[in-house]
Parts: sequence; structure tokens; C-alpha cells
Amino acid sequence: MSLYEVHVTIENKPGIADPEGETILKDLVLKGNYSSVSKIRCAKMLKFNITEKNKKLAEKKIRNLCDELRIYNPIVSKITIDIIED
Repeated sequence: MSLYEVHVTIENKPGIADPEGETILKDLVLKGNYSSVSKIRCAKMLKFNITEKNKKLAEKKIRNLCDELRIYNPIVSKITIDIIED
């Protein structure tokens, strides 16, 4: 068994408005004279520690946890799972 750190990033699907990202872009970045930046999307990250036999099983368990516990809304959000072996 190995210990894995799993990062789950939750963000709005493409085409879904991201008011927080738009506000950061318009009210901070562009006013701060960073005109080469054209888009910002915000996301949330959850960090899990899990002990499993392998990376694939660790990812599967965390994905199932996120789906079953409704950690995110699959209609408007998507998740990205990154696994780091400790």
C-alpha cells in the first residue's frame, strides 16, 4: 500500500459563465496594466491523502467519492484529478 496525495480541481465547464474570473480580470488584472492577459477562469482545489494499492485505484476511489457525495455539480462543473505519490 502506498500513500498518495490527490488534488481534485473543480472548475466550471467551458461555456459556463465564471463571474469570479471575469471580475478578477476586469477589476484587478487589466486595471493593473496587464493588458496581454485576456481570460481568467477560477477553480477550487481539494487535497486528499489516501492509502491504496496503486495510483489507478486511488484515482478511482477519489472520483467515486466526488461523484457519490456530490462534491461538485456535474451539470455545470468538471473535475480534474492529479495524483502525487508521497
